[in-house]
Amino acid sequence: MRAEKRTATKKKKRTGLKIFLWSVLGIFLILGGIVGYAVFQTKSTMDTIHTPVAGAANPVKLDGNTPFSVLILGVDEREGDVGRSDTTMVATVNGTTNKAQMLSIPRDTRTEIIGHDSTNKINAAYAYGGVKMAEDTVTNFLNDIPINYYIKMNMEGLKDLVDAVGGVEVYNDMDISLKDKEFKKGNVKLNGTDALAYTRIRKTDARGDFGRQMRQQEVIQAVVEKIATTQTLWNFDEILSAVGKNMQTDLTMTDITRITKNYLSARKNVENMTVAGDGGKVDGIWYYNVSDAERQKLHDSLAKNLELK
Repeated sequence: MRAEKRTATKKKKRTGLKIFLWSVLGIFLILGGIVGYAVFQTKSTMDTIHTPVAGAANPVKLDGNTPFSVLILGVDEREGDVGRSDTTMVATVNGTTNKAQMLSIPRDTRTEIIGHDSTNKINAAYAYGGVKMAEDTVTNFLNDIPINYYIKMNMEGLKDLVDAVGGVEVYNDMDISLKDKEFKKGNVKLNGTDALAYTRIRKTDARGDFGRQMRQQEVIQAVVEKIATTQTLWNFDEILSAVGKNMQTDLTMTDITRITKNYLSARKNVENMTVAGDGGKVDGIWYYNVSDAERQKLHDSLAKNLELK
């Protein structure tokens, strides 16, 4: 694993996005799959984070034969601030072909905000109308690709989760800093406070938001790996508490169990998808502009994996 982290930046860009869904889902799957330990506590946490979306009516059977989609939102919610979705991804999973797709939509993508009667950056949808408006806006942007489920992670709460697992170690591919915190190139050990700063850095990284998103994914993946080790059983209650406070989903414990049983092998065959576009200013505001042809191309690819007619 460490050797892989030292591979070229280009390879990290190509593989980083596709692990995010399985990183976040992995937290649920591992918590739900620890046999004989804290079963009732785990179910209680899943009940706590289970937050259905009013008006949503797109669940599927999760029987392995029916493909499904998931909207993943990484939201930077701070005290007194609803926040915008810094990470917006759509995953499709097909249990018959054992194929998953991972589409990352740039946060600055200019699009119609459904339910708000405005055109703005796509990450504004969550700030204006929560998960429901984010789902509707993403569905519209992708020319009516349905969203079956969502997972939302509060990046502010990442501090609690990192501390709960006893800190994490990641490989930092460049010297970066945020205010008084500096992170040198190489392996770095992070506590919760450091991890939060590390995942917020943007200005000192030439890749901007993309670099920040990569660091968020690296830290989440490191957390998943720590949760998977037996040593975390001793602080299982702290982990459950951190998950309960900082994540929401409309997936139930039963849903997670079915995904584990019927779809998990799709994680080995993930197609990473990007959105082609051009940056530019509209009325003095910088946007990422995506053509109608590109939106249709994305729709067609996702629809094929979802087996939509």
